[in-house]
Amino acid sequence: MGIINVTPDSFFAGSRINSEAQILAKAGQMLTEGADILDIGGYSSRPDASEVPTDEEISRVVRAVLLIKDAYPDAILSIDTFRAAVAQAAIEAGADLINDISAGLLDEQMLTIVGQLKVPYIAMHMRGTPQTMKGMTDYNDILNEIASYFAERVATCKAAGIHDLILDVGLGFAKTIDQNFFLLKNLSYFKQIGFPLLIGLSRKSMIYRTLEISPEEALNGSTALHMVALENGASILRVHDVKEAVEVVKLYKKITLDFRL
Repeated sequence: MGIINVTPDSFFAGSRINSEAQILAKAGQMLTEGADILDIGGYSSRPDASEVPTDEEISRVVRAVLLIKDAYPDAILSIDTFRAAVAQAAIEAGADLINDISAGLLDEQMLTIVGQLKVPYIAMHMRGTPQTMKGMTDYNDILNEIASYFAERVATCKAAGIHDLILDVGLGFAKTIDQNFFLLKNLSYFKQIGFPLLIGLSRKSMIYRTLEISPEEALNGSTALHMVALENGASILRVHDVKEAVEVVKLYKKITLDFRL
C-alpha cells in the first residue's frame, strides 16, 4: 500500500504532494514499482496535527481520486479518513476501500456508511485523537487490551454490515516507542482474530528516534522492520517507498518458499 498524502503537513516531507502533476506522477511511480493499493489521505494524523475542515478534506481526496482513476482506472484506491462524509464522497468518486485510524469511534456514522457502501474497511487501534493520543499510552496488558478492542470493533462492524475487514495495531498511535517495538515483535498474537493485518511503520518515529536520525534518513530502518513485520504475520505493508517494500516482499516470499535443493 503506497501512501499518497495530499496534505501540507504530513510528518515526512517527502510524502507531501498537492499539484495535479505531483499526484499523477506519484501514483504512476508507485503503481509502476508494484503498489497493489494507493492510500490517499487529506488529513494528517500525525501527533498534534492541525484540524482540517471536512469540506477541505473532501476536496483534497476527491480531486486525487478523480485524477488517479482517470489516468489509472484499474488502480485500487484506499481513503485514509475517520470521517463518514469524506468516506462517502470518496467512494462515490471512485475509491475502493476505507482506512480509518479510529475504527469508527471518531464518527458515529462511519460504520453505517461503510456498511451501506459495501466496501472493505481497515480498522486501526488508537486512543483519543491525533491531538490527544500522546498522553494516552498507559496499558496494563497491551496485547490483550488491543485484542479486546478489536473483538468489540469487529462485532460492531459486522452488525453494521461490514464483513471485508483488515486490522491495524496502530503503531505510533497512543503508543510509546517501546510499545511499538513490543507490538511489532508480537504481531502474530493478533492473527488469532482471523483478519488480515496491515502494518504502518514506514519512516515513523519508532525508527528515526531510535536511530537518532530524521524521517528522511529512515528508509533503511523501515526496510529492516518491514521484514520483521512480514515474518510476524503482516499481510499488507503501508509504505512511503514502494520499490524497496516490494523488494522486501519478494525476498520474504523467496526465503519462506517450500522447496528442496
